[in-house]
Amino acid sequence: MSITLSPQHETIPAIYQEIHPPLDKLTATLEADRCLECGGPYAPAPCMNACPARVPVPQFIKAIREGRPEEAARLIFEANILGGSCARVCPVEELCEGACVLTKEGRRAVSIGRLQRYATDVALARQLNFFTRPAWKPQSVGVIGAGPAGLACAAELAKMGYDVVIYESRPQPGGLITAAIAPYKQLTDPLPAEVAMIERLGVKLHYGVTVGKDISIEELERRHQAIFLGVGLGADSKARIPGEDLSGVWDSLKFIEQIKSGRFPKIGPTVAVIGGGNTAIDVAREAVRLGATNVMVLYRRTEDQMPAFKHEVKAARKEGVHFYFLTAPVRFIGDGKVRQIECIHMKLGAPDRSGRPAPEPIPGTEFTLEVDTVIKAIGQEKRVELFQALGIATEGGLVKVNEYFQTSREKFFAGGDCVNGGATVVEAVRHGKIAAQGIAKFLAKG
Repeated sequence: MSITLSPQHETIPAIYQEIHPPLDKLTATLEADRCLECGGPYAPAPCMNACPARVPVPQFIKAIREGRPEEAARLIFEANILGGSCARVCPVEELCEGACVLTKEGRRAVSIGRLQRYATDVALARQLNFFTRPAWKPQSVGVIGAGPAGLACAAELAKMGYDVVIYESRPQPGGLITAAIAPYKQLTDPLPAEVAMIERLGVKLHYGVTVGKDISIEELERRHQAIFLGVGLGADSKARIPGEDLSGVWDSLKFIEQIKSGRFPKIGPTVAVIGGGNTAIDVAREAVRLGATNVMVLYRRTEDQMPAFKHEVKAARKEGVHFYFLTAPVRFIGDGKVRQIECIHMKLGAPDRSGRPAPEPIPGTEFTLEVDTVIKAIGQEKRVELFQALGIATEGGLVKVNEYFQTSREKFFAGGDCVNGGATVVEAVRHGKIAAQGIAKFLAKG
């Protein structure tokens, strides 16, 4: 995806500044030398266990320390074909680095994510090819969606020798990596190079193809012996409150996508973000980078119940973001453009279907906040209509799968956000890898 920046870009360079810049050779070597090389054949290192893709962390760090970044990259990409992207966007504080044994001694964790980025950047810059396509198998697999789950599944199947075709409705691959990961984490690179590596395995990608519109489900079933659904979730959920259509009220995904395309959204000095997940934190921090001087996050539950990662909330606070807990919007007020939010205080009641205490409004506690811009980050719609058309069983709008991510229709497998409702990129990669193994087992039965 090419980025054409507006003239405004020159006045707001921080919008594209990475929060975790790359390491050079010397700093990478010094950082790698801090690793204790935990684990062994019978007890994998805690950092490796914490990685959904099971990247062999101590082994690749050892290779970096010994001056063999290409070997480190091979180990990474064998475990995670999107290892370069994950090095940038993974919540390492919650995963590999959070499990680093150095933290048990009160020391800083090894910078595993940045070391992974260093190794993969070296390999991708040199266009190294770590995979040789095996003998071709006659069966074909269709993959719907070129997001992380679909790309990972396609790569694993291609490495086994299957003919794989990906159908993507957007004009470019990556799913939410491309469209909705905050640019201070990842703008575009290295995803195009990773996709090129997948294509060299023989995977064919068709863009601008929407299943049910540009190609029928029946035609897909005729072409392929198995099908993987990596369709993610749909558009932003509606708040379903008055004033939602006022100018200045943004959906979170559109807000981030516009920034990533180089067309900065026009915002005022006071911005309110509705929601408590990681996307809410991302758009709040983006608003700060766009020049807002008062950024508020309104969340209807308590801080302890926020889905957002704690380190992300901490970083947002450090950048000046304010949080209003047990607060929910009632309506957006304006004269064609949003000017105020009427809010109400909440209390926690009995647990809902998620198992968390349900927020309940407290009558008579309404108040208003002056705002210039509102960004809704309250989740995404589920693709129920597609699943119904496919005749696939769902639960709560998400696809039901078995341990191999096989759906109620044995020819169809699924993974990623359409199964778990929205999680990390590396978790989607894990789904794609396991589903590829399930598809191989299914096809082997004939």
